[in-house]
Amino acid sequence: MAFGDTIIRFDAVSFEYGPKKPILREVNFSLREGAKLALMGQNGSGKTTLCKLMAGALKAESGSIHARPGLTIATARQAILQEEMKLTLREFFQAHLGKKIYDIDPKIDMVLTVVNFPVAHDRLVGSCSGGQQARLLLASALIQDPDLLLLDEPTNNLDPEGIAHLRQFLIDYQKTCIVISHDADFLNAFTRGVLYLDGFTHALEQYVGTYFDVVEEISRRREKENRKNAQLAKSIQQKKEQANVFGHKSGQLRKVARRMREKAEELEEEMVSVRKEDKAIRPFVIPRGGDCIGDIVRISSYTIFRDHKPATRHADIALRKHEHLLVAGKNGIGKSTLLEAIATRAGKGVFVHPDVRIGYYSQNFSTLDPEGTPYDVLAGVMDELNGERLRSVAAGFLISDTIIRTKIRDLSEGQKGLVSFARLVLQKPGLLILDEPTNHINFRHVPIIAEALNTYAGAMVLVSHVPEFVEKIRIDRICELEK
Repeated sequence: MAFGDTIIRFDAVSFEYGPKKPILREVNFSLREGAKLALMGQNGSGKTTLCKLMAGALKAESGSIHARPGLTIATARQAILQEEMKLTLREFFQAHLGKKIYDIDPKIDMVLTVVNFPVAHDRLVGSCSGGQQARLLLASALIQDPDLLLLDEPTNNLDPEGIAHLRQFLIDYQKTCIVISHDADFLNAFTRGVLYLDGFTHALEQYVGTYFDVVEEISRRREKENRKNAQLAKSIQQKKEQANVFGHKSGQLRKVARRMREKAEELEEEMVSVRKEDKAIRPFVIPRGGDCIGDIVRISSYTIFRDHKPATRHADIALRKHEHLLVAGKNGIGKSTLLEAIATRAGKGVFVHPDVRIGYYSQNFSTLDPEGTPYDVLAGVMDELNGERLRSVAAGFLISDTIIRTKIRDLSEGQKGLVSFARLVLQKPGLLILDEPTNHINFRHVPIIAEALNTYAGAMVLVSHVPEFVEKIRIDRICELEK
């Protein structure tokens, strides 16, 4: 595919959140008109920050960012803001356009149709499900008709139908877009290049090709560089050993030793700066706390939503320890509503054993205090504070000493997810409730999380739209809300 003129150029751009949180280090790259790129990197490496720099929401510490005059940029964020929940859809879209549009309804109808969302103008944003909110975020960017579209985890909370619809939209899309996603198959369908942000060196590498081709190219390059470094390391060690032997001699042999040390230093400079492998979290176990006898959860009825209207459905579901329930259904049907009813013990038609401890993984991380730190969150669920145990569990989820003292609101969504899993390990719940636990999570972590849930010995209620993830988990019962 031929691309057009350059629309954005980064020249030696550096950015950091304080001296201990560098994000970019002298980054250079150009973005051309019509390009469709995936933006890759470890959780917390700075992918969202890079998008904010492109959009002008953040300013570079040094270097320069050049954008084509008149270039319009729109970002589809990862989540709806809390203050947006009280807006009607018309007010929501009006806010994203940034200026008063008197004939806005036809524009709203058009973008809602594009994202396969039921046309509505006066419905409250807060009444929409997580999947519907994901579609609204995409529509809020499309209504701006931008030259550059930035999508941050657009498949989160989407059901398979929604993902397929979005995939086809991006295949047909004629303008420039950059997409952050951990869904490899989704990215490979439409991307023709990759930007790789290295969270360790804080450099940005640019590749051309489909997503799968680029991942293979990176792997081959890494293996080649590792082989070269191994050979150089062997030669360096030999030179140093020879220098040590000759260094104790006299006369010409001391000069030989000096040349050996100089040669070792030259070889060290030749060693390639190899990207560290993206780390995966350590395998973990979520301990089952308590020993409740009998039913832990009983569901005799629940609420579903059709055309935004609630309807009651009767059920006969009971869970004891060791039993896992999958709640399934399309976006907006009421899955998260049911899980929240169980988690709060307040749902009509829902009984939760009064002695059971509930571990709730909310898709919007509502269980995490945004003004607290990971240390506060983890310490708050321990029966008895043990700093050594807390830090050991945190480290297993890649929560470093720097991250553990950072406010939750300043973490990436992926880091919030890892804090939530660490919280469950220390909480020791007897009932585990998980609402889309793979959202925002690096693909390297997903099999490890699946294994932990598969072996969990308590009662579990799960919602997930990722079939490959669900297949790895023992499921004893399925509740199809639409049936």
